[in-house]
Amino acid sequence: MQFKAFLLLTATATMAAVNEPCVGSGGRAGVCISTTNCASAGGVSISGACPSDASNIKCCTKASCANGSAGNCRWSSDCAGTSVANKCPGPSQMKCCSSSASGFGGYSAPAFPAVGACKSVAVEGAKKVVAAWKGRVRQIYCTRDCACPGTSDHCCGKAIDFMCSDGGGVPTSSGRQIAEWVMNNRGTLNLKYVIWGQRIWNPSVDGVKAWTSWRAMEDRGDITQNHWDHVHVSFK
Repeated sequence: MQFKAFLLLTATATMAAVNEPCVGSGGRAGVCISTTNCASAGGVSISGACPSDASNIKCCTKASCANGSAGNCRWSSDCAGTSVANKCPGPSQMKCCSSSASGFGGYSAPAFPAVGACKSVAVEGAKKVVAAWKGRVRQIYCTRDCACPGTSDHCCGKAIDFMCSDGGGVPTSSGRQIAEWVMNNRGTLNLKYVIWGQRIWNPSVDGVKAWTSWRAMEDRGDITQNHWDHVHVSFK
């Protein structure tokens, strides 16, 4: 599986594509949609969480929906119970979950690449991340079919994509905790930079801060390229 995680170390203006995740009211999982669509689905919109989109595109959440006493709207990959469609604002993957638990992960241990084309710093870093977040990483990708140095650290075997949702192109909120852990363990990991949820953090230019304050990246057009289904980590 190939990913277009091009190297980007500088801040850019555009953020939060329509129908993609955001952090909404009360810290709940939200989706960037029009205020009209949000209201018609019974949701609540907040400003400032979908920057650089049109003024009528805001972060929409729905705290209660009809799927048992704990019914709430969230990305289906993150539901610890059963999910019911057509009860929540946003795209089809935003569903009504029967559980209030996070439901992150639950995956079998992923296979690690061999040291070779994938460099030892990346393999060892991948093992440390997976050990810290057991069950949260579904699959690991390292190298890409491109000449080094190329346009990505994947070309040189010095980057890992930690897939943390139920499938490629499936949005999740799970990666934030992993990405912030990577930031906080930058020295042990020999970190170059980390990307999650259309934001980037580089230890050479950024101070330690919550993911919501990381530098914004441009909209690359889909869930995977905007890093909503995996955490990208580049190593030195």
